Amino acid sequence: MINIAGVVSIVLFYVLILAVGIWAGRKKEHGNDSEEEVMLAGRSIGLFVGIFTMTATWVGGGYINGTAEAIYTSGLVWCQAPFGYALSLVFGGIFFANEMRRQGYITMLDPLQDNFGERMGGLLFLPALCGEVFWAAGILAALGATLSVIIDMDHRTSVIFSSCIAVFYTLFGGLYSVAYTDVIQLFCIFIGLWMCIPFAMMDEHVGSLSPSVVDWIGEVDESQRWYYIDYGLLLIFGGIPWQVYFQRVLSSKTAARAQILSYVAAAGCILMAIPPVLIGAIAKATPWNETNYKGPWPLTEQETSMILPMVLQHLTPDFVSFFGLGAVSAAVMSSADSSVLSASSMFARNVYKLIFRQRASEMEIIWVMRVSIIIVGILSTIMALTIPSIYGLWSMCSDLVYCILFPQLLMVVHFKHHCNTYGSLSAYIVAFFVRLSGGEPLLGLPPLIKYPGYKDGQQLFPFRTMAMIMSLLTLIGVSW
Repeated sequence: MINIAGVVSIVLFYVLILAVGIWAGRKKEHGNDSEEEVMLAGRSIGLFVGIFTMTATWVGGGYINGTAEAIYTSGLVWCQAPFGYALSLVFGGIFFANEMRRQGYITMLDPLQDNFGERMGGLLFLPALCGEVFWAAGILAALGATLSVIIDMDHRTSVIFSSCIAVFYTLFGGLYSVAYTDVIQLFCIFIGLWMCIPFAMMDEHVGSLSPSVVDWIGEVDESQRWYYIDYGLLLIFGGIPWQVYFQRVLSSKTAARAQILSYVAAAGCILMAIPPVLIGAIAKATPWNETNYKGPWPLTEQETSMILPMVLQHLTPDFVSFFGLGAVSAAVMSSADSSVLSASSMFARNVYKLIFRQRASEMEIIWVMRVSIIIVGILSTIMALTIPSIYGLWSMCSDLVYCILFPQLLMVVHFKHHCNTYGSLSAYIVAFFVRLSGGEPLLGLPPLIKYPGYKDGQQLFPFRTMAMIMSLLTLIGVSW
């Protein structure tokens, strides 16, 4: 039975975001199709929109669903993403934003290509591209799951429909559309979730939320301490070298403003994590078998990943839940756009133009970018529909971004006279193999090396950070 009211609310929010996306695309100077205008909104993003779009770098569908799920399954202590990403914005602001914006680069790969040559830049594009595509695919997959909960609609239809809308307005307006829909996206998430929280708390089935009654705080085991630190560092420093972040930094009017935006957005990230944290705690205090929820109890892994839509659907009155779910799903849809845009702008500029066609005109680059927006959109959609462990793929890629790209970006921005292409290539290979040697349980990759403290298929040794440091030392040593 397809839920009519649910469909109506979602269609309303989708139309709202589509309209904003198209309206924002018209702010583009007519007839000015330069790279800067489309990829960086003419470097003219104002303070208000800038703060929102910078916060929305990380705060999207995966962020709110994942935070609620982490609270439910392992507690607040293990919910590292909000703090990790907020710190990554702070460190990005301190060490990278000012330098990168002052040099007037267009994408994150520009400084890497300036120093290591075009072809090495093309190699470094691979982990960056995979990260963006899998991130977009993960978002779309989460959306499909959410919508199938609410409106009993086949998730394939909803995923394809959502990605079409996001791709459409991104094609139309470039970064202008992405930035202005981000404002709506954050408003939708914030208001939609806060509206539902009081109703969910007052629901008769929800028990007391005091940590002595319901353990939603969690604890870190002695044996897992290093694993915990490794993961925290991965989020903090692996959250910097993403084109979605630098696309926002480089579109600021001045270098100082890019720094300010990063700091304000870090506070925004923490603020936006409060509602999903509360929702996770509410879910933890609820005996689900007593509500009108019909699935398996205790909840299996498939249900816990949808804990946020479940709270909105089963613990709040209909009209509230439709508003909340409509807002959240529209927001999720709109958070896939920036990844699609950044992957295609890196391809058009750093691969197509600088490697294959140095003499290409601006118009040609823009058309290549438009085609690649469509291709990246299609790729993400196909992955979201076919690969069950999309999250495993994404975490593997973000590991590669941390191990491979972070040391290279750090050296290029701050110590560019101490590194060269030989060092870059060897550091790339070292980081890649050390990271692969640790295995990835979510993808079924067996560990080749069992590091100290290995137990039950889990590496407790901080081997990701080790891979990053080895890569950094290789880069310096070989270059020298």
